[in-house]
Amino acid sequence: MWAVSTLTMLVLAGLLPDFRLQSPDGDSATRIAVTAACGAGAFGLLSALAWPVLVRMLLLVPALFLGLLVFFLNGSLLLLALRVNPSGRGEVAPETAVIVAAVMSAVASATGGALAVRDDDAYRRRLLRLADRRRRATLPCASTPGLVCVQLDGVGHDVLTAAVRDGLMPTVARWLATDGIIPPTHRLTSWRTDWSSQTGASQLGILHGSTFDVPAFRWYEKDRGEVMVCNRPTSAAELQRRAMARTGESGLLAVDGASRGNLFSGGAGEQALVLSIATRRRGRENRSRAGYFAYFSDPANAVRTALSFFAEIGREIGQSTRARFAGQHPRVGRGGLYPFVRAFATVVERDVVVAAVMGDLLAGRTAVYADLVAYDEVAHHSGPDSRDARKVLRRLDRSLALIEKAAEHAPRPYRLVVLSDHGQSPGETFRSRYGLTLTDLVRAGSGLPVPRGAGRTPSGAEARAAVRAALGRADGSEGGPAPRSEPVVLASGNLGLVSFPDVPHRMTKEEIDARHPALLPTLANHPGIGFLLVRSAGHDGVVLGPCGTEIPLAELDERPGPLARFGPGAADAVRRAHAFPHTADIMVNSWHDPASGQVHAFEEQIGSHGGLGGAQSRPFLLSPLTLSVPEEDGEALSGAERVHDVLRRWLSELNGPEVPLDVDPERRAA
Repeated sequence: MWAVSTLTMLVLAGLLPDFRLQSPDGDSATRIAVTAACGAGAFGLLSALAWPVLVRMLLLVPALFLGLLVFFLNGSLLLLALRVNPSGRGEVAPETAVIVAAVMSAVASATGGALAVRDDDAYRRRLLRLADRRRRATLPCASTPGLVCVQLDGVGHDVLTAAVRDGLMPTVARWLATDGIIPPTHRLTSWRTDWSSQTGASQLGILHGSTFDVPAFRWYEKDRGEVMVCNRPTSAAELQRRAMARTGESGLLAVDGASRGNLFSGGAGEQALVLSIATRRRGRENRSRAGYFAYFSDPANAVRTALSFFAEIGREIGQSTRARFAGQHPRVGRGGLYPFVRAFATVVERDVVVAAVMGDLLAGRTAVYADLVAYDEVAHHSGPDSRDARKVLRRLDRSLALIEKAAEHAPRPYRLVVLSDHGQSPGETFRSRYGLTLTDLVRAGSGLPVPRGAGRTPSGAEARAAVRAALGRADGSEGGPAPRSEPVVLASGNLGLVSFPDVPHRMTKEEIDARHPALLPTLANHPGIGFLLVRSAGHDGVVLGPCGTEIPLAELDERPGPLARFGPGAADAVRRAHAFPHTADIMVNSWHDPASGQVHAFEEQIGSHGGLGGAQSRPFLLSPLTLSVPEEDGEALSGAERVHDVLRRWLSELNGPEVPLDVDPERRAA
């Protein structure tokens, strides 16, 4: 690698006018080569010694600025390397030093990777740098198979099957043996989410075994006077605490586990980019941000990811510009910080999480769960079936191939499970279709003034959770106390929640009608709304639809009414959410077209999830054939809690009694 760096330095000295390796009077070729070799050696030594220290000192630097600092620090190290060069011949302008250092690091990384792939031993040694070797010095690796679960956030069952059919995901196609030449190694199963079809509920259920009292992505809790938001660190920590108290267990990953890029820890001892611990003080119990910066302790990783980060920003700007000039419909705004958030999700978060998983495999950990949020973020703004989103699927498949390759070099066998937490449903936004937001409609029905200009509804894309985990900061934009005199209206994809903060209990239909006689009819009869759920003094709970439709929850199986178009399981999902302590006074689900699968998101998203309707409720579970079938009776998996039970069963099959399995299903369902 030193020789490659030396050659790169010589080539750059010949191309760049502000970079020279000889004295003004000229030197012999041998002298120039010696100068380059000394400079490359000094640069490599400084990078190896100083770079990890510098990165550790930058733990408080915002992640989105790290790309710029990578180039600045790398250039500074090159300037120092030339300054201490024994030949005294090296000289470079500061701005040129940044370019030279970046090119040298990129070439060294690419060359090292290419050589390593051709040599299994070298490949293994390169990956071992990602592992926590100190851990294995005191804890021997088990010989039984481990379980690694990779979550492709937002990828629905139908999206995955289409991507495999169209050749976008050759690794998954090989596992499923779609060509019919080789036998399959995996089986593909679909499962059904709860009413709240979003990462906060699904991942909490998968990792901690409980989705109880998570009615949406964001909701108002009257007893605490606060808005809970699943991708806010303080809310994630509270939800994890509640789930652990309910189940009496630490989580799926409590025994020798690692949690990477998730909202919740799953009880894992090793964590990186985990939101629920992002606001804790740094220490042994909180390695979330340390795991993020550990990846960048290798300058080659830092430069490669930084270059890809800026390339992704350019790609997003080009794609959004093309969509605007082509008159693409539906379309949402993609300006502001979104290009940076997308680049973080599709490049930085992916690289850090994949590297951490590879290190976990080579360290021989028993259970690993990782979330890759790239597709979900792009599909929210470009559409779940868009060309932009399909390109992300191709890159995610390459990440799966890399993890599979790392597993071949692990000290123990592994079973690789790939799954999703929800899908996404396409459709024009409620605001775009009808010219007003759900908040405007609620205010009109309540007799309150409506602003002339319809406001934007904050997006709840999961990628922002990864950014907050990297920053270690909470989101203060949605957590303040609400005005007591006005309704609180919140959106979670195509699910809306209306709460009246000045009433301490969950209001009944009769109370709402007495206070705002026009509100429920205004909502139920709007063409963009599918149905409402409210309490009832006479029937416990009722579903409301257009033209005065009112069906008690106990009669939904015989008379589904407006729920009929939302498919099987809708009635059970609504009844379960009705029993939650923090369900809103009025639960609003948007219109849904069963033929096209479209919904109207109450957020600014043309690919959305969070409620009922379409592909958002149909994620997938891709599991090895060596594991038992997910459902013995052949019925479809229903709910994230059931997926948790399946993963626990697989851990038990692989590792025996070392995995705790004393969760009481009756206690959890209570």
